[in-house]
Amino acid sequence: MPLDLTFDDAARDQLLSDGTAGPLVRRSILPGGVRLLTETDRSVRSATVGLWLPVGSRDETPAHAGSTHALEHLLFKGTDRRSALDIATAFDEVGGESNAVTAKEHTLYHGRVRSADLPLALDVLTDMVTSSTLAPSALETEREVILEELAMAQDDPTDSGYEEFLAQVLGPDTPMGRPVGGTVESVSALTDADVRAHFSEHYRSGNLVVTAVGDLDHDAVAAQLTDRLAAGGWSLDESALPFARRPALERTVPTEGTTRGSASAVPTHRLVRPLEQTHIYLGGPSIGATSEDRHAMNVLMAILGGGMSSRLFQHIREERGLVYTVYSFSAAYRDAGLFGLYAACRPSRAEQVVEMMGAELEAMRDGGVTDDEMRRALGQITGALALGLEDTASRMGRLGSLELVQGRYSTVDEAVARMASVSAEDVRDLADRLAGSFTTRVDVGPEPG
Repeated sequence: MPLDLTFDDAARDQLLSDGTAGPLVRRSILPGGVRLLTETDRSVRSATVGLWLPVGSRDETPAHAGSTHALEHLLFKGTDRRSALDIATAFDEVGGESNAVTAKEHTLYHGRVRSADLPLALDVLTDMVTSSTLAPSALETEREVILEELAMAQDDPTDSGYEEFLAQVLGPDTPMGRPVGGTVESVSALTDADVRAHFSEHYRSGNLVVTAVGDLDHDAVAAQLTDRLAAGGWSLDESALPFARRPALERTVPTEGTTRGSASAVPTHRLVRPLEQTHIYLGGPSIGATSEDRHAMNVLMAILGGGMSSRLFQHIREERGLVYTVYSFSAAYRDAGLFGLYAACRPSRAEQVVEMMGAELEAMRDGGVTDDEMRRALGQITGALALGLEDTASRMGRLGSLELVQGRYSTVDEAVARMASVSAEDVRDLADRLAGSFTTRVDVGPEPG
């Protein structure tokens, strides 16, 4: 019987992979509209579980910027049943690990343990998400920790440069362009009421996605998850459906209404720092996460600046010796995206390096790519995909991304086949659109001259 790989929120249980050609993958809609996706792999003795909320920095008001990140910190500071030390000790004493991530479009709380300790990990994480005390004293302490985190990022030219690049490409005064962690001013102004309101609005059963991978039983995870969410006081209506996914917008390049042009003509946003090198970020808007061009983008990025055999590395570092580090990158969201080139060099070489980076993309537009480059790129992408999915944590993350972004399950073989279907002409066409789409340059380093 063929498997339906499109996620159906009206179906209480979906078999996404029957285990005949790989791990058993199931998706269930639990009471309250909670989404549970598991991948059972009996060849390992570990398990990783993640609790996802589709709320990130883009969902904040300007006055409350940083509240999502602050809330992530606070959930580790104690619940009605556990102190902050209890939460830390729970994972430490079984040799496990736990952490959390705040991004522009989601927040993730996750833990990795021996499979025998999965019930413990589920209990602790659900307790944190449902029953955090959100004590005002904890906010005051964590505010200082977060301010130190922001200061640390400002001390790192790659962090501060990338943050400024994202802000300029996505719009510094827009929800997408604001920094994930907020600013010193916004974090300093956050109140207990701000954080509690953010929690009440977004931390609800219909928003929750749970993904778990490893030596586990789907039904056992579902039963424990339902029990612990109920114990935390969450509403678990049997007929409730999940909240709708964040709307997606098919993004093409170029985007109307944005001034764009060649790399060397882009104005420079400069962050002056007492450094020996200038760190350069150069690029512009690009495709969103659901665009069909995303596969061509992966191939293009691999050929342009994805490794030691890439054009940027070979031509700018190996042949000319102008840089130590140079690469290309892209980022995609449900309704936005960007592409970029990065290099670090001595200040006197910055303009030459920028010209050469732009020229490499133009050369892909004008001359296309070779069969050897296509072969190497496909090998690099598929190899990295396979190696990246060797552990339960990365596979847990993949399930969460498929649920929140794509709305459809795809096997690794299917992902490889889609990548293999990209043609040299697809890559050249995308290079043609990107080569004239530079809008932003950010330099971090000393004053020029």
